[in-house]
Order: sequence, then C-alpha cells, then structure tokens
Amino acid sequence: FFFFPVSGVPFPPSTNHTHTHKQTQTHTEEGESAPPAPQMATMVKALVLEKTKKLALREIEVNEPFTSQDVRIEIRSVGVCGSDVHYYQHGHIGPFVLKEPMILGHEASGVVIEVGEDVKHLKVGDRVCMEPGVPDQASVETRMGHYNVCKQVRFWATPPADYATKINKDPAWKAGHGCLRKTVVHPGAYTYRLPDNVSFDEGAMVEPLAVGMHACTKAQIRPGSIALVNGAGPIGIMCAVAALASGAAKVYISDISAEKVKVAEKLVPDGKIVGIDVSKADLFTELRKVTRVGVDVAFECSGNAAAGSTLPRMCCPGGVLIYIGCPSSPVQLKLSDVQPRELRIHATFRYAHVYPKTIAMLESGAINVKPIITNHFRFDQAVEAFDFMCNPPPTTIKSIIHVDQDGAE
Repeated sequence: FFFFPVSGVPFPPSTNHTHTHKQTQTHTEEGESAPPAPQMATMVKALVLEKTKKLALREIEVNEPFTSQDVRIEIRSVGVCGSDVHYYQHGHIGPFVLKEPMILGHEASGVVIEVGEDVKHLKVGDRVCMEPGVPDQASVETRMGHYNVCKQVRFWATPPADYATKINKDPAWKAGHGCLRKTVVHPGAYTYRLPDNVSFDEGAMVEPLAVGMHACTKAQIRPGSIALVNGAGPIGIMCAVAALASGAAKVYISDISAEKVKVAEKLVPDGKIVGIDVSKADLFTELRKVTRVGVDVAFECSGNAAAGSTLPRMCCPGGVLIYIGCPSSPVQLKLSDVQPRELRIHATFRYAHVYPKTIAMLESGAINVKPIITNHFRFDQAVEAFDFMCNPPPTTIKSIIHVDQDGAE
C-alpha cells in the first residue's frame, strides 16, 4: 500500500498546490504570499523540560532552519504521551538522556502556514498531522525500509543518544526539541493531510494509534483471530482497537487495575473487548476457560518484565507474540514455552510505513479514537497537564493540550 522512498514524498503532488515565488508559500492575514522566513535562531514560547522534575512554560531559543523541502505548521492539538511524562519524572529512557533543556511533545496536529518550494502535496491552510521521527535518509536502516530504527533518527522530544553523532553535532536537533510550541518546521515528506472528517484532536492521536497499527501489521492478524493485550494503558488500548479493525473477532485486555479494564471494555460495543483483572484472577486460567488452547496473538504493552516472561504460555500453537512495552529489567523467556508450539516472536519500536493507513482508518470510521480522549488543557495549563498525567485517575486515557488556546495571552 505504501513504501516510503529514500528521498521524496509519500503522496502524489496535489493538483491545487500553488506557490508564487521560488522558496516558499506563506500565509499572511490577507491570505497573500510573503517572502520566505529567514533561517536563524528565534525565541518561541514552549513547554520546556529544564531538568528532571522541573517544567516551565517559557520563551526558549530554537535554531530551526527552513528549507525547500519543509513546511511550517501552526500547532493546534498535542497529546500527552507516557514517554514525555517519563522524561519529566526520570530524565531518561534507556540511552536517551536529557542533557539540556528540551521542549516536550510529539503527538501533534496543526495547520500548514508556509510551504517549501519542493513540497508538492501540501498547501497553505491544509490541516495536517506529523510523523515525529525523521531518519537519516542515507542510513543502512532507512535504505532497508526500517527507518524507525535508524540510529540517527531525529525524534521530537527525545534527546539524541551518544551514538547519534550526526544529531549531536546539529544545533537544530541536538536538544531533541518537541512540538509543544506555537509553530514548528517539519519535513513535508513526514507531514500528512488530515481528511475533513478527522478533527485536530483525532489527528494528534494518529501517532499513538500508529504504534498499534504497526504492531498489528507485524502480527499479521487474520480474520476471526482472538487477541490478548497485556496492559490497559493508552498504547494497550490503541493496540486493542487496531487489532479489532485488523480483523480480530475479540480482544482480551488484562491489567492489575480493575478500573482500567472496565474503561477499556466500554470503548467498543458488543463485548468485543473483554477485560481481565489480573490482580484477582490468573490470566492463563481465565484465557483457557474461553479459548481452550490460548490466543492467536498476544501483545505485551505493560513493560512489565514478569508479564513478558509468561506471555508465551498465553498463546495457541502457531501463535504470535508482539513485544511493545519497554521493560526496565531483562525479560526471561523459556524456549520450552516457545519452541514446542512454534510460536513466532516480534519486537516493535515505534512504527514505520503506517501513517497513511492509520489516517485512512480514522477517515473511514473503522477506528474511533474519540472516546480515548478524556481530558483537555489549554496551552497555559501545560505544566498542570503533565502533573495531572503523572498520577492520573483510572478513568483517564489520553489528555490533549490545545496549543491554540492560551489563557495567558
């Protein structure tokens, strides 16, 4: 359906795209074109992670060059992701360690306000969402088609690892700045037009939903499959709805929180999602009662090492294990639980080649993410939003920060 070229754009040129001068098309109050923006460091209002456990909504200097292959986007909606919260609380995720103040946010939608000369599939005024990871187009991983695991990938709100030598030398990217600010510059090739029936809030949900879509693609779900999702957080729920849209007949979702599994059950009608409270019931026993031989596909989304170790026992012969959560300790797998039943194991990292399909799912109504969006905050409440998501109530799934709503202005 879609293959991302090493250099180019993922959509064919738009027939109604125009630009009136060599470099860019920009938006003015009168709707006319203006000269291209200068390529220089500027001060922007943003949500800045100063250091572990210290956030500030303030002005910060951002070095953001604009090239002929870029677009400038006015940010509207940004989802608060668990990884952003983790950086706030701990200052690192694996090799990605906060070294200097960094703008948070990577789940975003907005409006195009400037278009580079070589971007043909977008125009000023287009409503868009953005894929936050931009790989090195010349890397081995990207050329193999696995651009999501490129070691030099530039990912919003992610400080580059020490091995990402190119990024660490780039003043525009070495801080790992994200998108919780009024405007961003982003490559047109990683910017996607939203259908008219998909809202800005839903557009911000394309990023986490893409994680579930990528996992289901790896799982090769077949019509009528029975799936298990371990972990009823936002990513687990995204995997559950993506699995149903991919053809699964039923999804069992397990968590130690009874409230969370109840919330998950209510997201989809007709009992297609069935919750299992593993604080009171044994997951293996409960699944055997309803499947006899286990599930066809099991997704590990909790990041709990012990849960990851027992996951093979939940699968039927020939079943598939998909590891999505990132455990902080080693996962011990018994080959005797895997080999005699020919289980297939996949690990996933973010996503690749699924944004167009994910957007198409929202446009068609095959997936509805509206019930997943539970809380809303203005831009001037961004620090409050992060503090809230550090210890949210069980009924909270996803919070949205509306960058275009700023009570301080």
